[in-house]
Amino acid sequence: MTLALALLTAAVNAVVGLYGALRWYRVEQAPRFWPALRGAQAVAVLFALYGTVLVILGEEPEGGLFLLYAALPVAINVVAEQLRIASAETVLDARGIESAAALGERPEAEQRSVVTQILRRELGVMVSAALVVAFLALRAAGTA
Repeated sequence: MTLALALLTAAVNAVVGLYGALRWYRVEQAPRFWPALRGAQAVAVLFALYGTVLVILGEEPEGGLFLLYAALPVAINVVAEQLRIASAETVLDARGIESAAALGERPEAEQRSVVTQILRRELGVMVSAALVVAFLALRAAGTA
């Protein structure tokens, strides 16, 4: 069961990550990405909980790295969410715009450009996180 859950976590996150990467590359909107990402994150959390239960019961796979590979995706997702939240401020600062309200005073074309850049940065951060989680889940599968 451990191997199956690890592979499921890897597959779900890889599919979501690749879908988002395609949207990022094409600079397309990705409204379906976000609910799918939340589902993939939930799978990663469940896998981490499963790994924790195995350790508590003393049934952790040999090698000692399983829990690290099972739990680290949760930390990766937390850090990625923080980076995603900071994306808007980073883009606004880079363009010398003090706030979202100040952006509203700019020409519409510039507003669209800034919003597109923010959304693309957020998407890129979360795509990267999903692909890292997929890699770590594959590593966990290798220890199972």
